[in-house]
Amino acid sequence: MTSVVIAAHNEAAVIGRCLDSLLADAAPGEFDVTVAANGCTDDTVRVAAARGVRVIDLPDPGKPGALNAGDLTAAGFPRVYLDADVILTTDGLRTLAAACATHPAATARRELDLTGRPLLVRAYFSVHRHLPALRTGLFGRGVIALSADGRSRFTAFPDLVADDLFVDSLFTADEKQQVSSVPSVVATPRKTRDLVRRLIRVRAGNTAMRAAAARGEIKADVRRSGRSSWLKDVVLRRPWLAPAAICYVGITVYAALQARRHPATDWGRDESTRQEEAHA
Repeated sequence: MTSVVIAAHNEAAVIGRCLDSLLADAAPGEFDVTVAANGCTDDTVRVAAARGVRVIDLPDPGKPGALNAGDLTAAGFPRVYLDADVILTTDGLRTLAAACATHPAATARRELDLTGRPLLVRAYFSVHRHLPALRTGLFGRGVIALSADGRSRFTAFPDLVADDLFVDSLFTADEKQQVSSVPSVVATPRKTRDLVRRLIRVRAGNTAMRAAAARGEIKADVRRSGRSSWLKDVVLRRPWLAPAAICYVGITVYAALQARRHPATDWGRDESTRQEEAHA
């Protein structure tokens, strides 16, 4: 049985659509789904429970703790870790689970929702979407599927923000599969300031992950940051993106500077995509 673990902190506006899409064509008992609500002050628990899935109501916020709690109750493999704001279809879930028969780790093709986004957000992602790391990594899609062997690579998620980078670091390129036929619809920030907030969290989280690995606190071969990849791998091959690259670099540098002043434990998430009305 495929198990799905969803860590959810104040996700009432999006958890319903996430679960509705995931289970739309599922047979009774086909999937084992756990929503690990953590530190929620909204209707996340009620909205998720109305879909008939297992819900854990944790008092304190924190994604690593939520993922670990969900893991303890999950019943089977492959094990799929899904972000609450990501749209994945039932067939997509089945295909990702099937991919784990040949690879210990799999993820979906990232599909960006840029509808109605401001110019700076669209400019940033016009460069970011072409980075080679996004073609080979498990991060940036909001969904990771692990076989039983893949999940055995670690005991628990470390108390760090960059959970997807941590999991990615446990597998070689040959062990990871991006299933191109399965789209993972990722909502991009609707406001530039929310994009910056997200990047600050990512930067700080990645820095903390690499520091923990260097100190030997976690056993992971964390990939190095390709600081010039935006230029040599993207813009030099697509010179028409040069104007957008100016925006990309400006936003990236600003976020990197700000990340040094913010703790990596801060969610710093994009709130602009979580403003829709929740439906029971």
